[in-house]
Amino acid sequence: MTDYVVIDNDADFGDAAAALSAGSGPIAVDVERASGFRYSQRAYLVQMFRRGSGAFLFDPLSISSFQPLQRAIGAEEWVFHAASQDLPSLHELQLDPAHVFDTELASRLLGYERVGLAAVVERALGIVLAKEHSAADWSTRPLPNAWLEYAELDVLHLIDVRDFIAAELAASGKTEFAAEEFEATRLRQPKPPREEPWRRLSGLHQVRGAKNLAIARELWQAREDFARECDVSPGRLVPDRALVAAVQACPTSKGALAAVSAFTGRASRSQLDRWWAAIERGRERTDLPRERVPSDTPPPPRAWADRNPEADARLKAARAAVEARAEELGMPTENLLTPDTLRRVAWEPPSVIDVETISSALASRDARHWQIEQTAQRIAQAFVEAAQAPEQSSGADS
Repeated sequence: MTDYVVIDNDADFGDAAAALSAGSGPIAVDVERASGFRYSQRAYLVQMFRRGSGAFLFDPLSISSFQPLQRAIGAEEWVFHAASQDLPSLHELQLDPAHVFDTELASRLLGYERVGLAAVVERALGIVLAKEHSAADWSTRPLPNAWLEYAELDVLHLIDVRDFIAAELAASGKTEFAAEEFEATRLRQPKPPREEPWRRLSGLHQVRGAKNLAIARELWQAREDFARECDVSPGRLVPDRALVAAVQACPTSKGALAAVSAFTGRASRSQLDRWWAAIERGRERTDLPRERVPSDTPPPPRAWADRNPEADARLKAARAAVEARAEELGMPTENLLTPDTLRRVAWEPPSVIDVETISSALASRDARHWQIEQTAQRIAQAFVEAAQAPEQSSGADS
């Protein structure tokens, strides 16, 4: 069995950067994180492969700066499978590609039924990859040899897959579609922090009353602070359902909180003082959260027929038109145009409906040029026909 070497010092790292610089063609890149285990989304292993250079496994915890690598290969094309997952972790290391090629995103544009890396490698090259370590805790040190083999294989075939997919994109006339999508992925900025991130607690809808919501908010914040301090995924400390159960139980003492059977997790008992203090803070708060939060998003489409029948008719007609075009192009509808974009334009259309105004409305919702070219005329026509229809249908599904 091959012994895989992890580069974990600056001297070897400099040699690897030089070797990658001397190679030819694009660079395959992958990142392993410890999602579900650690609080952060940092990279715990970075894998790269380039023809003429070979494959390299880097330990970001042991390398002082990745700038030599950025200088060596920053101007080249970097090939990913699902780049949007890896780019944020690479940005933290100050690794920023100038050009990307995303085999997962391209597979979607080509209409592949299965777009996971193993499925795409098998389709393109006939090679079967095992994916048994994809959900491993990559913060483990030392990393097991079997995991390192898996990690290297994630990049070893990616350039050949890229070439296969690039040829299919060209044959189907989708090269420019893909190029726009790749660049949009590369330039995508992180979403701004939520104003009230604690509202993402799973099961929060079961909590009634502003006082109880204040307690839920304090418990969530206490768990968040402790998770950040320990660098442990919050859900591993105390699951969401346990926090909600603690709120619903309305414990009158620390002992009563400990007796809540659903209050479980690795820190539910050992940090009981922490959670009880959070409950007491929540009960003392006077700045109570709103029970209902206003939203700038349109209501669920199933409610449109009653609340806005004109918008309901527009959405039904435009959705059918976009779905038909997606089928003609051989790609999922959501890759041609996201459902949210179409819903928002249908709910609040331009005052004058034509191709130009619909194009502007789509562009304002971050639709790419190729998406606008493929859908704007069809949507405009659908909106006009919906307005002219003598009877509007009702009961749009979600």
